[in-house]
Amino acid sequence: MHFNLKGALGIAVPVLLSSALAVGAAALPASATTWQDTGLSATAVQAATFGGAGLGATIANGDVTLKGTGVNWSLHGTVPTGVSLSGTTISCSSSCVAGSPDIVADATDSAGNAEALVIPVTLGASSIKSNGSVVTVSLSKLAAANSSGTVTFSATSSAKNTITFAESNLPAGLASGNPVLTYVGGSAAPGTYNGVTVTATDTDGAVLNGTFNLTVQANAVNSYGDEVNRFGNGFDSYQQRQHPGAIIAGWTATQNDPATHFILNIGTHQGAYQYEYAPKGTASGLCVSDPGGGWASDPLPDGLILANCNTGPWQQFVPQSNGTLKNVATGLYVNPNGTGSQLRGGTKPTPWGGSSYTWTDYSSLPA
Repeated sequence: MHFNLKGALGIAVPVLLSSALAVGAAALPASATTWQDTGLSATAVQAATFGGAGLGATIANGDVTLKGTGVNWSLHGTVPTGVSLSGTTISCSSSCVAGSPDIVADATDSAGNAEALVIPVTLGASSIKSNGSVVTVSLSKLAAANSSGTVTFSATSSAKNTITFAESNLPAGLASGNPVLTYVGGSAAPGTYNGVTVTATDTDGAVLNGTFNLTVQANAVNSYGDEVNRFGNGFDSYQQRQHPGAIIAGWTATQNDPATHFILNIGTHQGAYQYEYAPKGTASGLCVSDPGGGWASDPLPDGLILANCNTGPWQQFVPQSNGTLKNVATGLYVNPNGTGSQLRGGTKPTPWGGSSYTWTDYSSLPA
């Protein structure tokens, strides 16, 4: 193997290709290790305790007075015209529109947890009157459940409101999910990460935070090799052609076949990768692309070809949880049509399993 480090090192060297600015080098060093996440699991969530006390509201002399210790108050949702909050007093100006809405006031403690007061009122010019009992809304039973390598969060709203979830302090390479935190498209390094936070928020603004430890499982993805399906066929530059428009076919991936050698680049879209043709380890500046039928020289609609490497979505492929690859621009799966045939995009993976690919390092390809 003749490995060309200048072509494979992670140095962004701008190259003018067809009057457009493109990046002709790989995004990472060929010897670097990146990760493809394969599973997540969480410990039990340690839910916070709301730090406020004595919440309530009284209505007298046309105003609402909020009560509570250890909290800051804010109005939530769509505030009726003319209604405002100053300190702990909710008042109605002369511009108030008569009606009987609910005013929602959120009490937030110093740690960001909150309970909500739903206050039924009748509004008039410069006047607020009671129109029912004040209801306190709180969240409880914040939990995480592990299933099939993902983490699903749940909580209970005392008002049976819809709840949304967000995670923070995640390891680099994972994105927050609602209500499911998934490994799909993730590139976090394997290990256990302590102090990850989940925040549950209901539609009245009640908030409950919790912490947990997150374990990430991942496979090492080395940057030089090929995407290989379960039948041993990988990406192949047909007849080792090295020019824009060259067909990408399915062919047995081996160390001795330069047509099946590619560099794996981290994509410019979340969770995506880019495949640069690299016969014998030499970066070509040409990347696998599904141009969506945009090339007259491409004999098949959504057939995969080589194109000058760029940051556009046509060259970005996102690994799915079932091993398939989905193109960012077209939303189509990379499908084979037998050994020697051009790979092409399809709305569904092949039913016989040929669309399930695994990135295989050069050292693991057969000789």
